Amino acid sequence: MESKLKTAKESLIQMTELVLPNDTNVFGNLMGGRLMYWMDIAAALSAQKHANAPVVTASVDNISFESPIKLGNAVYIVAKVSRAFNSSMEVHMQVWGEDLKNQYKYKSNEAYYTFVALDAAGKSAPVPQLIPETEEEIRLFDGALRRRQLRLILGGKMKPNDAVELKALFADAR
Repeated sequence: MESKLKTAKESLIQMTELVLPNDTNVFGNLMGGRLMYWMDIAAALSAQKHANAPVVTASVDNISFESPIKLGNAVYIVAKVSRAFNSSMEVHMQVWGEDLKNQYKYKSNEAYYTFVALDAAGKSAPVPQLIPETEEEIRLFDGALRRRQLRLILGGKMKPNDAVELKALFADAR
């Protein structure tokens, strides 16, 4: 498996969808499940670009919907890897809606998905490490270890006392 360093922009995926009647609920808003489906595709593509390998979804962080996306609006999903660990990658996404008639673009939500790269035997495979370049990429990279520890605690794979990064965050707040 490839071990070179990669930048976040090398994993950039920009996906566009149109909200059609079968994508909406009774209020004429894009259904959350449909948006999460599209987000999973965009995030998987981003992770696969980074890993140069097939990937599977390992976790989806909390998704809070800021603004509904209406029937007939465009949906823009921007996804890129925010940090790579051993075989897993965190992908950050921002979702925007656009009222095409009025040419008004607005943020709908953002989220983090985690993927694991697989080798030919279906076992986890190492991924290239990520080099953040911009201020935003550095901010996302720096927070990724805390988010990872929280995911592991919530998933029962880490004891809270072992979450050194998270404990340091709360110790600094005193």
